[in-house]
Amino acid sequence: MSRVLNGIVAVCPDLGIGNHGNLPWHPVRLSNEFKHFRTMTATSSVTGKQNVVIMGRKTWFSIPEKNRPLNNRINIVLSRQCKAPPAGVHHLVSDFSSALRLVDTELADQADQVWVIGGSSLYKEMMESPGPRRLFVTRILKQFDCDTFLPEINPDKYRLLPKFPGVPEELQEENGIQYRFEVYESKEQ
Repeated sequence: MSRVLNGIVAVCPDLGIGNHGNLPWHPVRLSNEFKHFRTMTATSSVTGKQNVVIMGRKTWFSIPEKNRPLNNRINIVLSRQCKAPPAGVHHLVSDFSSALRLVDTELADQADQVWVIGGSSLYKEMMESPGPRRLFVTRILKQFDCDTFLPEINPDKYRLLPKFPGVPEELQEENGIQYRFEVYESKEQ
């Protein structure tokens, strides 16, 4: 059975995921939403292994320096520009297929779940790749200015699951912003 690729993202109603290198609702912090992200991406299902987070260069640099690399996860950054890994990056690769190859070869004994955490073009590549995929989407129920967007989630390719273990089903609210967690699974398994 091939490995499930997971994507995790928070989106505005227009599928906006970023604005000027920050989350759209910046400087408002959604601490519980961030905790959900950390729990999902850092909790390994296999003792002695770590999850992998794959991100683009801009996503890496959008993470506050004090939080890089993301703790208890193997951090892989994609960049065609960087010739050497930026400080804190565990692995630097030029493209998504190289990242997946790295996970399945050199990191096979260490890696558990694979999480794509941004940006937009990497989500697109992950969503269109073959094999089993899951999208963990936080639907922010308020519109903010955005300049970066998640590709449409095609209902012909993905189905919304009624529930998923460890993902709260009830409406969330923090700092006057409501949101809900959704999990989509690719129909092709």
